[in-house]
This record gives sequence, C-alpha cells and structure tokens, in this order.
Amino acid sequence: MLAISTATKAATIEIQVDKPGAAINQAMWGIFFEDINFGADGGLYAELVKNRGFEFPDPMTGWSKLSPSKARGLMSIRDDNPFNAVNPHYLRLESEGADLFGVANEGFRGMGLHQGEAYDFSMQIRNVSGTPALRIELYSGDGALLDTVKLERFSADWKQYSAVLRPKATDAKARLYVLVDGQGTVDIDFVSLFPQHTWKNHPGGLRADMVQALADLHPGFMRFPGGCIVEGSYLARRYQWKKTVGPIAERPLLVNRWNYEFLHRPTPDYFQSFGLGFFEFFQLCEDIGAQPLPILNCGMACQFNSGELCPLDQLDPYIQDALDLIEFANGASSSDWGARRAALGHPQPFHLKTMGVGNEQWGPAYIERYARIAKAIKARYPGMQLVSAAGPEPADDRFKFAWSKLRALNADIIDEHCYAPPAWFFSNAHRYDDYDRSGPKVFMGEYAAQSDKVVSVFNRNNLECALAEAAYMTGLERNADVVRLASYAPLFANADAWQWTPDLIWVNSLGVYATPSYFVQQLFGKNRGDVVLPAKIAREESSPLSPAPQWFVSAVRDDSAGEVIVKFVNAGDAPVSVLLKLAGAGSVGSEARSEVLTGAAKSDCNSFEQPARVAPVAVEIPVSGVEFPHTFPAKSLTVLRLKASPAK
Repeated sequence: MLAISTATKAATIEIQVDKPGAAINQAMWGIFFEDINFGADGGLYAELVKNRGFEFPDPMTGWSKLSPSKARGLMSIRDDNPFNAVNPHYLRLESEGADLFGVANEGFRGMGLHQGEAYDFSMQIRNVSGTPALRIELYSGDGALLDTVKLERFSADWKQYSAVLRPKATDAKARLYVLVDGQGTVDIDFVSLFPQHTWKNHPGGLRADMVQALADLHPGFMRFPGGCIVEGSYLARRYQWKKTVGPIAERPLLVNRWNYEFLHRPTPDYFQSFGLGFFEFFQLCEDIGAQPLPILNCGMACQFNSGELCPLDQLDPYIQDALDLIEFANGASSSDWGARRAALGHPQPFHLKTMGVGNEQWGPAYIERYARIAKAIKARYPGMQLVSAAGPEPADDRFKFAWSKLRALNADIIDEHCYAPPAWFFSNAHRYDDYDRSGPKVFMGEYAAQSDKVVSVFNRNNLECALAEAAYMTGLERNADVVRLASYAPLFANADAWQWTPDLIWVNSLGVYATPSYFVQQLFGKNRGDVVLPAKIAREESSPLSPAPQWFVSAVRDDSAGEVIVKFVNAGDAPVSVLLKLAGAGSVGSEARSEVLTGAAKSDCNSFEQPARVAPVAVEIPVSGVEFPHTFPAKSLTVLRLKASPAK
C-alpha cells in the first residue's frame, strides 16, 4: 500500500512539467493477434464444433461413432453432389432404425457450456431415403444429458435446419451428439453450435469474454493475422486474405503452421476454418476502438521452415493482394473490393492507415521483395504507412543489415522483435535514447520477457517478467518520437491446447484470466497521455548502488484531463522513498490517483483459481505541493495521475 514517507529519501524524481517533448502516437500501445495456442478456432472464434465440415485430412477428426449394442448403421465420408464445392466432404449416416445411431463431436478439448444460456445449432441436411429424424443432444463430460431437440421432415435437397439448445448445467467438457432416430439415410454437413451471447451479439461471432479482455486493454491498434502464419511453412500454406472474406461455408480450410511446428507440443487437430477472417478482424478493430494493422505475405515462406521464395518476376499477385486489401478496407462501395466490403454489411470504410509487408523476414531476398511491393503501394496510396521487417532478433547481423537497407529505402516503420530473459529488458530500457530521430520509426511488434528461455514449456507469466516489460516500456514511452507502436506477443493461449508460453491472456472453454503482463499493458494503454515530459532519477549519494538498474521512470501529460502521469518501476526487493519534484509546475492538485501492480514474490503468477493474485490496486494519496515525498513498494509498477499545470 502506498504511503507518505518521512524516511530519508533514496532519490529525487524530477518531472519537467513546463517542457513538453515529443507527441505520443495515440495508437502507440496495441495488441498483436496470431492464431497460435488455439487463438482463433477453439478460442476467439466462438464456434464450438471442431471440424464442422468434415474437411480435416482425417475427416472424422473431432468426431466419434455412437452405436449402442442394438443399433445397426453405417457411416461414410462422401464428396459427390456436395453442399459446397469448396468444402466438398460430408457425412452420410445410414440407420436400420433398431436404436439411435450417430456421431458425437468433442469440440476443442471439450465444449464449454453455461447453464441456461442459449446456443444456436445449425446443420446442412439432405434426406437420402426413408423418413428418419435427428436428435441433437448435449451431454456433459461425465455423461449427463444437458438438453435435446428433435429435427425431422428433411428435404431431398441440401437445406439448413436449426434449433436452440439451453444446457441444464455448466460444463467445461461437454459434447454434441447427432443421432439418427428411425430407419433411413441422411447426409449432414457444416454442423455448428454457437453461443447466442457473442461479442455485441454478432451471430456466428466472437467469444464475448475474450473480446472484453481485449477492449479492457484500451488498445490503440490491433495487428493481425500474425505472426508466422502470415508466411506459412510453404507459400501454398501462407495466409491469403481473399480466401477469408467470402461466405463462411466457402472459406477453404488450411492447416495451421502451429499444427506441426513443435515436436514437444504437437497439435494435429489445429486447422484454420477462417470463420475469423479479414472482414471480422476489421470489424473487431472497429468494435474495440483499435486501428487495424494487417500484415501481408511478401512472397516469402517462413525462413525458420522452408524459406521458399516467390520469384521476383512472379510477385505481381502479392502486390495486387496488397492493393486490393487497401481498396477492400478504404474503397468506396462503388469500387470492386469496396463493394464486396459493403455486401458484407459495412458500406463505410474501415480507415486503414498502416499495413505490414512481410512478418519476420530478413536478408537480401526480403529487401528486394519489400522494395517492389512498397513502391507499388506508395505509387497508388502515397499516404499509406508501411511496416517493414528487421528479422527475429533485436541486434544481430540480420537486424543490422535490414536497418541499413531499409533506412536507404526511406522505410516508414521498422518492426523489431525480442523474446529474452527479464535482464535484457531491464538493461535495454534506454535502447532508443540514441536512435536517429530523422530515420525510420520503430514498431516494437513482438516482445515478452521469458522466465526460463525462448520456446521453453517452463516459461511463466510471473511478476518479474511483467516488471521487466514495464521497465522497458518506460523507455519506449520516453522515446515516443522514435517508437510509434508496440505490442506484446503472443496474445491468447488455450490452457488445454497451447504451443507457446508465456502469453498475455489465458483461456479455457469457460473463462479467461489476465496475467501480470496483461495488467502492465493495460496500465500503459489507459494512461498513454499526449506528450512526453522530461523525467529523470537523481540517486542520493548515501543511497546504496545496486549492480543492475532497479528504478525506471517515464512521464507524460494528458492535455484533456490537465494531468501529469508518472510511471515508475521499482524492480528491487525493498521499498524506495523518493522526493517527487514537479519542476516548472504552477498549481498542483491536492490528491493524486495511483494504481499499483505488485506481489509478494517475483515468481507470483495469476491463474483461473487466483485471477487477481497480481492485479492493480487503486489508491488515493495526498499531495503537499510541487515537491512531495512518496514511497514506491518493492517489486512494483506504479502509475500516478495528478493535476498539474505549467507555471505561467
């Protein structure tokens, strides 16, 4: 808990209120979405049925045969005269009628159902012979019947049938049954179960609790769709946005590159249905007030995999994809791609301002492809800001080569990435102090402190990692004239189906919890300010020096609120008493509002059982004037907001 200290001060923190510096990009703190850790299917996209169209390489993945001892029946996967030619497979069920016969779907590591809530079931059905009915049932993980409905009188042609189910109990591992009742044969396809309560109640939309967690971050932008899935392990498996904006049933399935990336965490049932496609991404950005920042493939597959290259003389389709995306997002509804956006229900533009060319590429091959694509985009859309790549590391030869070449090309924004131990983030809080102010700007597009090591299953989102990230972010904020955008990565992780840790937000089939790192991002996101204020720490001579930096500070001014916002990280194991000095201030309010993120130990983590073990606590403190003493707790990030105006 914060308190006024009368102890001998260890340092003076001086904020220069009357000397505003760089303007802060109001979209500076954002979010990075990639379909990793079952982030889309089985996560943000609220569909509960896995492999709903029987299009996985093993068409029965997620499905199992239900055949009681008295039942007689056959099941087969077919593709003749399909419901949809893009996704041609369907399931034929043939029952002799002696007993119920059918299939069950397990969902994504179980279906999460909430008692009494409504779930929309739908399915394409074609009657082949006889007059069978279908029973649609929900069962809990331990076998209790949660609800049942009956569908009957089917057409001889494909037709969608629907029903509403309301489970009698909450269950995290529920299953869906489709059972033939009576003698006959039916074909089924595109089996779907959606909660009615989605974000903003969009039918077939997104999980409301997961989107709420994003909205609560106050993100200035959202980067999508990744990440390495932009590239694909081979170009044939790259993310192609045009295949994700048609009718849902016509979006072709694609294997997720995280399906097979890690031998130690295989996920053979990880595919992309693209129910969450580019239109939905743009709509989500609009819903949560974030600027869209799409990243497109530049003619290169992931260089950690095949590194396959599109020949330079065959790059035109990639260039056209970029130009068409801008028209899709911003074009008039009378334009070709603008009309397609309007047909999806959004006649007004999405106001796309920034987009990325390539994800995490490096080397001469990338520079060649970036230059060609950037030239074509700038020729037609000179105001479009382009994000270019500097490789996966923050200081190696690949990074240095990219910066030298991109600087010569007058690149707008360069995307830097870093996954490293907390010590790296603490020691690099001043990384951008000496960057060239006249060169390209920086997007710190992927970063996260690793409690163990990169790709380790032992990484944890603990307090120490969060404080390291906060310390680093004070440096990003102080250098807001260079660093224009920043986002933690990865964003989501399914607790039952993850491939990478640490992650910002953890989910299971029923709920969400935020990590200490999440709360750091939230505190910066909702306290971004308008301009940077000079801030420095002067350590008292009598204060013992530690071998590594322990204290970090940044300050900004919120013009509309007339407030100074101070962010201070005390990474040490003891409280620190300081004199806060608002140099050049005239009037100062009598109270300050503070939020403090701390914990008992640096290893502290949150969990589903203890979601607020490490969470911000709000405290009001008295302010005695332009100079006042204050004590910052050990192992803490503190955000102070107080009324203060420059002296006239």
